[in-house]
Amino acid sequence: MSKRRVVITGIGALTPVGKGAPEFWNGLISGKSGTKTIENFDVSNSPTKFAAQIEDYDASQYMNAKEARRMDKFCQYAMITAEEAINDSGLDLNQIDGNRVAVMIGSGIGGMQVFYQQAVEFHQKGQRGVSPFFIPMLIPDIAAGQVSIKYGFRGPNFCAVSACATGSHNIGLAYDAIVSGQSDYAVAGGAEAPVFGMGLAGFNSVRALSTRNDSPETASRPFDKTRDGFVLGEGAGMMLLESYESAVARGARVYGEIVGYGFSADAHHITAPDPGGTGVILAITSALKAAGIKAVDVDHINMHGTSTPLGDTAESQSIKKVFGDHAYKINLNSTKSMTGHMLGAAGAAESIATVLAIYHGIIPPTINYEHPDPDCDLNYTPNEAVVRDITYGMNNAFGFGGHNTTVVFKKFME
Repeated sequence: MSKRRVVITGIGALTPVGKGAPEFWNGLISGKSGTKTIENFDVSNSPTKFAAQIEDYDASQYMNAKEARRMDKFCQYAMITAEEAINDSGLDLNQIDGNRVAVMIGSGIGGMQVFYQQAVEFHQKGQRGVSPFFIPMLIPDIAAGQVSIKYGFRGPNFCAVSACATGSHNIGLAYDAIVSGQSDYAVAGGAEAPVFGMGLAGFNSVRALSTRNDSPETASRPFDKTRDGFVLGEGAGMMLLESYESAVARGARVYGEIVGYGFSADAHHITAPDPGGTGVILAITSALKAAGIKAVDVDHINMHGTSTPLGDTAESQSIKKVFGDHAYKINLNSTKSMTGHMLGAAGAAESIATVLAIYHGIIPPTINYEHPDPDCDLNYTPNEAVVRDITYGMNNAFGFGGHNTTVVFKKFME
């Protein structure tokens, strides 16, 4: 029997370069940097004084005050982008069976801000200071739960948590739910809201962040020889996945098709990548096999590309090992040069960027690429978007703990 086909009919995005998927896409292809000096909390004693934040975010523009008070920011972001993806798909929820809709939305950290706030309340007031909504606001799976409750989606519902690979893992698992026949539709992606004092301090302590305080907008510079760490970002990315049969029957606009994925582990270190790239290579080759394609079929890869000295080199070398000479013919990029690193939302937002690159035939640039690194010598689509017809595009996402994902997308052809 042939494998059931899965297509993308709706997208939603809330990112540092754009609120809403159209604005996100326009920000990417124009090479917009979403990184600025932090002004909404005190960074005077922080080694890093900037982040990629969502500009002028106001929850009241999307939900009522009661709903907002009962959700951590990461869950708010997930709800906003899930609604956008559903609306964008044109799906009439009154005409479908809610039992056949899966929801798989993850967060790498979950309600980090509410955890901090409630810890302060507990320290100051004891038991009486702790909100009855503390635990439901904290847990990473609550976004998937809230979406299912709002829309009556009763299909498979859970979240994968794999640090910065979270968004991609959830997309892959949602794809499986449709391929297996458990569901006909799925809302899938990731959300994260780590940009506050303690979040910034945590990543500074592990020495993961750039400290280019004199030029924040150029701090995220994947593959550039002068890169010195990633930029902390926030937001969410969401997809509405659907069976091919359903999409065609209702005449839906289709952005692209998911044709396979590969998941693996480095089994090496809690934060550092395996310099030999064994796990990354396994994820990529597994994805190619699952998609039924050869390395030479790939036109574009949206790389993990965090702007860290070790990570960018290891990923570039892994791609060269898998693709050989063809690696130099692929248009690669890192949208983190613009959005910063959105952690558990990164793989979802970057999968959306990959799908839109295929759909529009335009590859967003890697901005801030100024100083070539001999260890990173591939075509990273530097500084300006490139027009290119793409049949197959891939997204890589890797997480602390050595979690690796590669998802393969294809131009939609009936």
